[in-house]
Amino acid sequence: MPYKIKFLFILFIVSISCKKEESITLTSKNFSEEFKENCKGDNCAKVTIDYIKFEGEKVVVDKINYTIGSSIIYFLNSNLEKKLIASTITEAANIFIKGYEADRKEFPDLSPYDAELTVLNSKTSSEIISVKTRFYSYTGGAHGNSIFSFLNFDPKTGNVMTTNSILKNKKEFTDFVENIFREKNNIPEGESINSTGFWFDKETFKLPETIGFSETNLVIIYNQYEIASYADGPIEVLIPIEEVKPYLNF
Repeated sequence: MPYKIKFLFILFIVSISCKKEESITLTSKNFSEEFKENCKGDNCAKVTIDYIKFEGEKVVVDKINYTIGSSIIYFLNSNLEKKLIASTITEAANIFIKGYEADRKEFPDLSPYDAELTVLNSKTSSEIISVKTRFYSYTGGAHGNSIFSFLNFDPKTGNVMTTNSILKNKKEFTDFVENIFREKNNIPEGESINSTGFWFDKETFKLPETIGFSETNLVIIYNQYEIASYADGPIEVLIPIEEVKPYLNF
């Protein structure tokens, strides 16, 4: 049963000034929720969610909270072949569990499904809010899958900042990162990017979807199976922010 992810969340307090010189304060409130079916023993599907809800300037926080909530729901709600549609996080978690119950009727020996979602504050400033999330799911098979994701927000508006809006020139930035990637992974200049065992499509280096920021680095993460085997785990590249400033729109 495939479940997709794209995702979310944060833990922080950040203050900025708007054009009217009014202070906009974004405070966060942590929630930890666990959902289990009505069962006994270890044979129980489970969903555990640790996430943040913003409080503060309504126009800004409403957008951020909506994006975070929608992302959680989307992941847990991705069993679309059964046409199960949720509108709240609680409903989405219960649907995930019901999906296991339905599958277990067809496959009685099926191991319990499990979903864990964790949100971490990665970077907050007057120019960007970067939220790193880890999402783990087990829906049958030999092992579960962990996926890391970033959501980048404009703290003045609450809008999501795309990779294209963050970068001045994506091609120039991609070339810059490729050189760093090759050096880190001992890939000789002039050799195929896949010469040491990576799986880049058409042997062409590309940026991952997962790009965000820590307080000191730009963070690039290739998730499992994206460019290498499951056993290789996620592949992370950290680049000091001072080095990437020429490529950023802020």
